[in-house]
Amino acid sequence: MELIWIGLKKAVLMIFSLNPEIIDITLLSLKVSGTATFLSLFIGIPLGVFLALVPFRGRQIAIALVNTGMGLPPVVVGLLVSLFLWRSGPLGFLELLYTPTAMVIAQVIIAFPIVAGLSMAAFQHIDPKLRWQIISLGATPFQMVVKLALEARLPLLAAIMAGFGGVISEIGAVMMVGGNIKGQTRVLTTAIVMETRMGHFEIAIALSLILLTLTFLVNLVLSYIQQRGKVEWAKPFWR
Repeated sequence: MELIWIGLKKAVLMIFSLNPEIIDITLLSLKVSGTATFLSLFIGIPLGVFLALVPFRGRQIAIALVNTGMGLPPVVVGLLVSLFLWRSGPLGFLELLYTPTAMVIAQVIIAFPIVAGLSMAAFQHIDPKLRWQIISLGATPFQMVVKLALEARLPLLAAIMAGFGGVISEIGAVMMVGGNIKGQTRVLTTAIVMETRMGHFEIAIALSLILLTLTFLVNLVLSYIQQRGKVEWAKPFWR
């Protein structure tokens, strides 16, 4: 317990002293995970809408692939991205391995099936009668999708939270494709593992506190947007 307490005190001091290395690691984590989340939404939401609303041959197979992707092991993603970006791989000429770009690619592959699967479920749970009602009022397909998205905005925000949570906390893939290089590809999760292995528990605790705080703040904002105007305080059960 004494080790934990000392580590916590040192961690707080390091955070409030604005340690440059910790700031750099935190900013890179936000940059990589934020970019990956945005790209995952750009790919995943349209894919989820398409699978939910458009019938086509092989649709069940496509849905099964998306659902499988929701549980895709990050280390497998890291391996595949590494093979493609390796010097002798198909995309080796781009020289992206061990760069933040490679980390973003890996995180997008991890997150977009999650976003797509949850988006698909959100649209599938909307009453089909609403879709036909919107079309009967003369709406274009794009306008219909926008109206349905507004109807499904609560679960769509949950998809965003799940996508961000999946990438900000990921370590296996980013370690493999990023290499945990100081000042270049070291992010919060990889730094925590490294510092713990080296016995620098105060730094690991500081990074862990930052990671938890960032995750909490992002989810707090999204939860506020999601639940705004939706919470109805019930009367106490004893009344």
